Amino acid sequence: MSFRAREMYKKVVRRVGGDGKLPAELMESVKNMLPNSKVVMGRAKRGIFAGRHIQFGNKVSEDGGNKSRRSWKPNVQEKRLFSYIHDRHIRVKVTTHALRCIDKAGGIDEYLLKTPYNKMDTEMGIVWKAKIEKMYSELAGMEVGFFPPEEEAKIEQGFDEVRAAKREFRREARRALTKQRQMEAGNSNDDVTSEVADTKKEVSDAAA
Repeated sequence: MSFRAREMYKKVVRRVGGDGKLPAELMESVKNMLPNSKVVMGRAKRGIFAGRHIQFGNKVSEDGGNKSRRSWKPNVQEKRLFSYIHDRHIRVKVTTHALRCIDKAGGIDEYLLKTPYNKMDTEMGIVWKAKIEKMYSELAGMEVGFFPPEEEAKIEQGFDEVRAAKREFRREARRALTKQRQMEAGNSNDDVTSEVADTKKEVSDAAA
């Protein structure tokens, strides 16, 4: 077990109350679920990197063969991925390798379900995977009711009537708003006409 895995194991033990209070089989399964990678970059803790981390090496000059240290960072993109269990898009930072893995799995939910715990590099990934598994288990335990075709037709007809009523209400509201604007425009035109007539009368009186 790597140093990082040991530290995560100690944190889990502190949270649950110690080794002596839990069966040895359970603690052994916890050890097997922890990731065994030695180093994880800080940015990987805030996204899904699928094993891609910063790499170090040498940059060799063409003329003298001089070596200077350099690093290669993973290609990280911020994407909106749709989650079916949450029924919404999730904004997350992922690497291009992780995107290919997610596409191959069939979505972010399937990727988290198929990836074992010891392959999840970060605590955030482990928590996400646990939440997704819990939500799917609760969904599997729900009772699903089916309606006969006649009842489904009645329900669909009711939805159609509601949609038609909404369209009619919006149409009437637009008509009322248009009529009100026309009335306001007519009143303003009458005021302008009366002002012009008064001005003409004053001009004619002054000329006389």
